[in-house]
Amino acid sequence: MHEEAPILEAKSRDRVGSRYARRVRESGGLPAVIYGHKKEPLSVSLDHKNAVHLITEGDRVFRMAIDEGDPQLVLIKALQFDYLGTHVVHADFARVDLDERVHSRVRLDFVGEAKGLSAAGAMIMHPNTEIEIECAIRDLPDEIEIDVSQLDVNDTLAADDIALPGETMTLVSDPHAVVAQVRISKGAVSAAAEDEEGEGEEGAEGAEGAEGEAKSESKDEDS
Repeated sequence: MHEEAPILEAKSRDRVGSRYARRVRESGGLPAVIYGHKKEPLSVSLDHKNAVHLITEGDRVFRMAIDEGDPQLVLIKALQFDYLGTHVVHADFARVDLDERVHSRVRLDFVGEAKGLSAAGAMIMHPNTEIEIECAIRDLPDEIEIDVSQLDVNDTLAADDIALPGETMTLVSDPHAVVAQVRISKGAVSAAAEDEEGEGEEGAEGAEGAEGEAKSESKDEDS
């Protein structure tokens, strides 16, 4: 599955520290560190635009070619953002092999239109758009597709309801974590309540009017 993983071209960095990392970023690079497999951590720099594009596309496993050498398989482990939380400023990778089991967060791809959305005021919510799984690197998916078309009003889909696509995969996330649910919006509920209240008031006014007319007719007859 990952023999054709995207290639990241990297250059080793002899100088480390915040000052040198800042220089890498100013020149269009992304500072990164590679760990694992009982080897010393290796500081590298990547092309920021290319690396961030691949990572945000959902890729987790890469073939990293360091100083134009033979590519080695790595897994993205962590990203560090700037103080605004919008710009990636550092990345951590782990050396891996295809049979190694790892924990990784996987994006959920929701497909289909929930049947409950045909109800007035219904909306679908996705409190969690990722789940964490454990599996062999060779089976690690870029995303997991979930069909939500059968969800009706008040139906909830939890992490434990997801059919994981590989036999080696196990769920690490809270099994009760909600990933999709169909609810009637509060605004629609309030509007419906107001309509019912209005109808009730009109009915009461009609009853009072009828009672008043009846009293008036009775008085006319007495006179």
